[in-house]
Amino acid sequence: QVQLQESGPDLVKPSETLSLTCTVSGGSITTAYYYWSWIRQPPGKGLEWMGAKAYDGSTYDNPSLKSRTSISIDTTKNTLSLQLRSVTPEDTAVYYCTRGTLGDMSTDYWGKGTLVTVSS
Repeated sequence: QVQLQESGPDLVKPSETLSLTCTVSGGSITTAYYYWSWIRQPPGKGLEWMGAKAYDGSTYDNPSLKSRTSISIDTTKNTLSLQLRSVTPEDTAVYYCTRGTLGDMSTDYWGKGTLVTVSS
């Protein structure tokens, strides 16, 4: 059973960088043919896919966030990381990491999510 657990600060100040880590257990992050995404949901709004890394290191970007976002994989720690630069209060959201399958692009596992608030 694959489990995903997000971790990071609950509060980030405007203009700073939001950094989150997703720890994957029950399976390797390099197993073909999976990809690993960050998705967020601002309070009262819908889900927004932020970007992803595939098992082979390929990167998938959301054009609207690409200039501020970096997603990376640490194969030694079996983790997925997110950095979102120059945050504003509009970046306040619950952040999720997920696993999907390349090909049909289905998503089969979600972390529980972590709420990050951007405020001074």
